[in-house]
Amino acid sequence: MVQPRTAEAGGPLPVAAEGAFSPAWYRPLLHFVRGKPLGTASAVVLALMVLIAVLAPLLSPFDPLVHDNAYELQGPSSQHVFGTDQYGRDVLSRIIYGARTSLYVGTGATLLGIGLAVVIGTASAYFGGAFDYAVQRVVDTVQAIPALILLITILVILGPSLTNVIIALSIRSAMVTSRVVRGSALAVLAQPFIDAGRLLGASHQRLIGRYIVPNIMAPVIVLASINFGGNILAEASLSFLGYGVPPPTASWGGMLSAEGRAYMFAAPWLLIAPTVVLTLVVFASNMFGDALRDVLDPRLRGAGNSAAT
Repeated sequence: MVQPRTAEAGGPLPVAAEGAFSPAWYRPLLHFVRGKPLGTASAVVLALMVLIAVLAPLLSPFDPLVHDNAYELQGPSSQHVFGTDQYGRDVLSRIIYGARTSLYVGTGATLLGIGLAVVIGTASAYFGGAFDYAVQRVVDTVQAIPALILLITILVILGPSLTNVIIALSIRSAMVTSRVVRGSALAVLAQPFIDAGRLLGASHQRLIGRYIVPNIMAPVIVLASINFGGNILAEASLSFLGYGVPPPTASWGGMLSAEGRAYMFAAPWLLIAPTVVLTLVVFASNMFGDALRDVLDPRLRGAGNSAAT
């Protein structure tokens, strides 16, 4: 029977290398928390928004669509923390369900817009020539049109609905973002490994999907985080003007439109509550995007290290 090795019998047991069994996944996260406290706080705010949107049926004290004429335009109280609107609906409940609308629009428009931007920008940079020229002139034309006018035009053609709002926002976002994606793709195309891949006979699909797209994901992730807040704000602007999510669906912009403007002096809580929440979420999204940019951009990381030394 083999005896277990002990310090007395076989000398000192080998000591495991420091950190050999410690998980490494948390180290970048810990570095981000320590180096970017504002970005971390912003990420917490966005995570809370997602949690509130997912758990809206459990967190909402009242049905956001039910009218109660006995409680019209009631101020904040223990029963209605944020007060009620002109139909007696609980403002807090509509804020909570409005997070669902904003999360759905922000996530859907961001993912669709970023996906289209990667396709347009990468293809334009890779194929170049007349194709690149034609695509960039289309992008210039879209950028020359004021964003709000373009969004309203698309929604007038498609009709007001939640899905059409996402389509309109993604079209505008894709065209604007594709210019940045194209610049990043051109920088990758100038690298020697692209020429080596071409000499080895790699196909267009392999070069784009295997070598170009993975190397531009850092700026794409940053753009997605920033566009998320921009899409939420754009949806609120469209709802404020009456071209966004149709009532009675709870929407932060819709609450500012028909309800907030008409009763802003008699019932200021109708204006204050959605404004504060919308401002907080958009600010958190922008700050989180800036923090991600500082962490993922190697040029900014190098500048930060040089300054620290």
